Amino acid sequence: MKQLIWIGIVIFVAVLAVGWSSDSLQQFSAVWQVSTDRATDTSQRPSPPPLTVETNPVVAPQIDPSQLWKHVENLAGEREGERDRAFARDYISQELKNLGFAPELQPFDRGINVFTERKGTDSKAGAILVAAHYDTVPKSPGADDNATGVAVVLEVARLLGSRPTPRTLQVAFFDREELGLLGSLAFAGSDARLKNLQGVVVLDMVGYACRAPGCQRYPEGLTAQPFLEASGVTSPDKGEFIAVVGDAEHPLLLKTFAESRNADLPPVVALPVPLKGLLTPDVLRSDHAPFWYKGIGAVLVTDTANLRSPHYHQSTDTLATIDRPFFAGSAQIVVNATAKLLEIQ
Repeated sequence: MKQLIWIGIVIFVAVLAVGWSSDSLQQFSAVWQVSTDRATDTSQRPSPPPLTVETNPVVAPQIDPSQLWKHVENLAGEREGERDRAFARDYISQELKNLGFAPELQPFDRGINVFTERKGTDSKAGAILVAAHYDTVPKSPGADDNATGVAVVLEVARLLGSRPTPRTLQVAFFDREELGLLGSLAFAGSDARLKNLQGVVVLDMVGYACRAPGCQRYPEGLTAQPFLEASGVTSPDKGEFIAVVGDAEHPLLLKTFAESRNADLPPVVALPVPLKGLLTPDVLRSDHAPFWYKGIGAVLVTDTANLRSPHYHQSTDTLATIDRPFFAGSAQIVVNATAKLLEIQ
């Protein structure tokens, strides 16, 4: 077992060193069938945490598409240099203050995270963290990557920040994700910040959809259609679904997201990944990964990046490329799931 752990760490570090490549997520859906088989095999599936869900349905508040779009408009623009990242931090901090939060700047080597929380009504129920990175690669306006993710986290804070729930709501905005997950690594490196953390929801690119036949790509040799259809995807060659990637050891997070859509929202494809991505290192390339290796359940919510979008890490990642109805639907799914997760005891 120790040998497997060290192999996993080596792969993880290597992936961080390489970062997001142009071929990133090529093996993204290759894990789907393997993970699904494993998740349905009760002889190998880890026991879920001893949590129960409220018997009464949780009614989530409705998102405001104009609020979402305002944030993306204000943030779109290269956020790689210190001055541009400082502008984004100031904007995020002021929005949180306007909502009644007391944002905290958390410096680390080469960057600064933004963090705040709203305490829950049950001190023993733990916390749910919703997070997104705010930096970009050089020369990219980063409208989808990741102004959309930041906007959704701010909308979660607006809608759920004053809502009494058993669990504490935490929100974080990570810096320097594009340099190798530096912000989330710094955050997850603090045991105090992980104390009582019951789950993490990471948003990374949630605003791009493609509806032309053949625009959604998959690795060669993978028969993904049965799994996609089980998730409500009727046209697997089109990128009209939102993907939620989670480690198989924490099925409750994935289940909550799978149940958080309705007929008016994009399909949710929940992808359980075994062995914390040991066999599929491509799924370790966003800010959920450091939490997996700390034993914290975390999911990545994404539009699948370069498997769908030709604008990934390009100068063309602009406001004009965002599919606004899909973006709003993705945001509502996140709000629905987060509202439910905050009620779990």
